[in-house]
Amino acid sequence: MPCSAIAVLPHLRSGLRVVAASIWLAAVAPSGPARAGDVDSARLQELVAGSQRSQPNRVRDPYRHPFELLSFFGVGDTSTVVEILPGGAGYWTEILAPYLRDHGRYVAAIGDKEAGSAEVTRDNAAFAAKIAADPQNYGKVEVAEFAPLRHDIAAAASADFVLTFRNIHNWMAADEADQAFRTFYRVLKPGGILGVEEHRGRTDQPQDPKARSGYVRQDYAIALAQAAGFRLIDSSELNANPEDTKDYSVGVWALPPTFRLKDEDHDKYAAIGESDRFVLKFVKPATP
Repeated sequence: MPCSAIAVLPHLRSGLRVVAASIWLAAVAPSGPARAGDVDSARLQELVAGSQRSQPNRVRDPYRHPFELLSFFGVGDTSTVVEILPGGAGYWTEILAPYLRDHGRYVAAIGDKEAGSAEVTRDNAAFAAKIAADPQNYGKVEVAEFAPLRHDIAAAASADFVLTFRNIHNWMAADEADQAFRTFYRVLKPGGILGVEEHRGRTDQPQDPKARSGYVRQDYAIALAQAAGFRLIDSSELNANPEDTKDYSVGVWALPPTFRLKDEDHDKYAAIGESDRFVLKFVKPATP
């Protein structure tokens, strides 16, 4: 359910002013020309239940709520959507690519091939294999490289939506969060939507600027987006998990699906489930 109230530390007066302004914007700002076409709910539900989806991705649906989340963002089937870092599993690709195939555009902004990261190399190879194996559903997928300081992911003002799921902590670790949000602002059309999901950090602790635990405070993420020029227009508790205590020795990766501690307290972490996450919907103003 939508929720515009953002919890902040009582002594963060400046942060409180940011949040208050955000709540006001959520109440008065219209969605504007935020989407190209209306959500095709029937088609979206069909694809969420479709045979093109892998079983490992389906298992995560109770924590990720794909139909509800894409409906919340307002993704129409004639939209141009840029997804940032779809990963090797292509969780959202399995839904978005066939949904946008006939009337819209889906751009997958994969990891920077020059980064030299084994994880990026592995994810890019898995994603490429996934796309090649199913030309019927993925034959029109457009691939770009995402590296805020090195590559353009799309032409300026060309996208109706930019969607990013649980990536902010990685950009914070690389000191690229500010540049990432500026990149999203540049490629979105005026009135375009930025949809953000991230592991929600605790409000009784200051934000680690490197986000080493994988958790990011919601007010911190809002401030990053607003600094790039975005306006917050809505938030959702769809992927909230109050069982997530956010105090694990290896950070959020103790939880499924990673289980970084392997057999240690495995049942405990499985019972908690995937992380507590905030979902935020921003708009690029039609006029700056």
